[in-house]
Formats: sequence, structure tokens, C-alpha cells
Amino acid sequence: MVAYDVFVADCPARTTLDLVADTWSVIVVVALAERPARYSQLLERIGGISKKMLTQTLRKLEVNGLVERRALRAAPPGMEYRLTPLGKTLLEPVRSLSRWAEEHADELLAAQERGAAAVDS
Repeated sequence: MVAYDVFVADCPARTTLDLVADTWSVIVVVALAERPARYSQLLERIGGISKKMLTQTLRKLEVNGLVERRALRAAPPGMEYRLTPLGKTLLEPVRSLSRWAEEHADELLAAQERGAAAVDS
């Protein structure tokens, strides 16, 4: 196994961090944690995401081997998305990050307000 160092300018791990640190990528991965979902289910589940952004995020995750898509022959026909085995390895870190964000949102918002007030003074 190659040892990567994110402090090196051209380290491939930086690309990986960019992929998984994206807000929508984290939310889509967490949304797919419990079970596969259709596009429309994801769109309904993830508040605030546009169709365009969901499509781009799913494609990006698929191209990078984290999500797979499967055509459904059910009525109505459609696509189902699920995490790949590699995608499932992301669950623990992104769930931790999501939980941290939820637990500390009030503190961050208060700090932002203090920072904005200091700039305005």
C-alpha cells in the first residue's frame, strides 16, 4: 500500500478529501446508509438539494466507486442507488462528522454572529 501525505501539494488523497468533504456527498452517503433508494426518494429525503445537484452528486459518487446505480424493472421503472462496499467504509467518518455538525450547530452559529458583529463594529 502506498503511503499518501495530504500535506504534499499533488497528493491524490487531497482529491479524495475534496470528494468526501463536499456537503452534498456527505448527506447522500448518509441517506443511502440504511437502504438503497430511488432518485425521487433521495430528492424528497434531502431538503434543499436541487435535481441538478443531486444528479451531479450521484454521478460523482458513482464515478468514484462509492455509489452504484441499478435499473429497476418495477412499475414505475427507474433507477435505484446504493452504496458500494467502498462507499460503506465512509459511513463511520461521515456519520461522525454529521453528528458533530448537528451537536455544535448552535455554537457555530453563535460564533458566526459574534464574528459578524465584530466586523461591523
